[in-house]
Amino acid sequence: MKYRELGRTGRRVSVLGFGCMRLPTTDGQPGSPNIDEAAAARMLRLAVDRGVNYLDTAYTYHGERSESFLSRALSGGYREKVMLATKSPVWMVRGPRDFRRFLEEQLRRLGADRVDFYLFHGLNRKRWESVIELGLLEEAERAVRDGLAEHLGFSFHDRLSSFRRIVDGYEGWALALVQYNYMDVASQAGSEGVRYAASRGLAVAVMEPLLGGCLADPPREARHLFKEYEVSRTPADLALQWLWEQPEISTVLSGMGDLRQVEENLQSAERAGSDPLAPRELELVERIRGLLEARREVPCTGCGYCLPCPSGVNIPGLFDLLNYASMYDGLRSSRLRYRRFFPAEERADRCTGCGECEEKCPQGIPISEWMPRVHALLAE
Repeated sequence: MKYRELGRTGRRVSVLGFGCMRLPTTDGQPGSPNIDEAAAARMLRLAVDRGVNYLDTAYTYHGERSESFLSRALSGGYREKVMLATKSPVWMVRGPRDFRRFLEEQLRRLGADRVDFYLFHGLNRKRWESVIELGLLEEAERAVRDGLAEHLGFSFHDRLSSFRRIVDGYEGWALALVQYNYMDVASQAGSEGVRYAASRGLAVAVMEPLLGGCLADPPREARHLFKEYEVSRTPADLALQWLWEQPEISTVLSGMGDLRQVEENLQSAERAGSDPLAPRELELVERIRGLLEARREVPCTGCGYCLPCPSGVNIPGLFDLLNYASMYDGLRSSRLRYRRFFPAEERADRCTGCGECEEKCPQGIPISEWMPRVHALLAE
């Protein structure tokens, strides 16, 4: 296993981390509460035995059962071998007392007296404003002083401008967890955000390195390009090595779902930094990116100028689901995310066709025409 400096914490972290959001389940449903604990524990312990020393979970993962699973899987001395990170469900926190209450509940679930990293989960502009208004940073610092958490950080889903604001808004950050892969170079925090966080001394951890598996099993046209370029790497290894060639990244979290994926990712991690991508492989990445972008259904850039919608519709988020379905043959996943993560008041059927958003859209997208089609497609 290869290791890197973990920002300014003074600790070293394995280049491959284990994300505990996509553990195997007995019912075959991704993210369900029915974790196949025997299979998941074998995977986790194999990874730790081979040098993985960073595990990431959250209050809500697997129907709020991921943390308690980890308490059992890390028994027998495994807890002492790893750094453990979990996340505060910021959207459920109404004040400082809630923040502390959730953290103490999470520690009981984990069977631990402290966590190495406690992250504010899924920060965006609105949630960051709530964190400030409720005084949650002060409460988080109190938890560190009391020994309940060693370091503070945040995970992020929003635009680069919001990312910069959050990074600069608190000097105590130790780590930023961002969605990043070779398709997300200009979306969310993107390449610029990764470099910015690292320049400010934060450790950068990456989630969705394979975009939920889409880059490990890309559409057929993309797979044909591997033969055209005579690249023998697997699509997953190509995507992982692309990330590990960036020195700003401390660790890459993979949500592995079976032993085969664990073994393959461990083999890739052992080559991190010592198996550089050849020019033809870098060109292949660009070709794949261009091919997948050409499959984009709606030219939405996620700029957010259309917001706020008078009816509360999450326009950029809906277009993101639609484009995901078309670009990666991911209709099933987009439908699942629509049902599970989009509150009823943000869904496409709330659109009244007022046209206010269309006057603001720099891309000229006929949004009110799209919304009924989006709902019809995703609500099935």
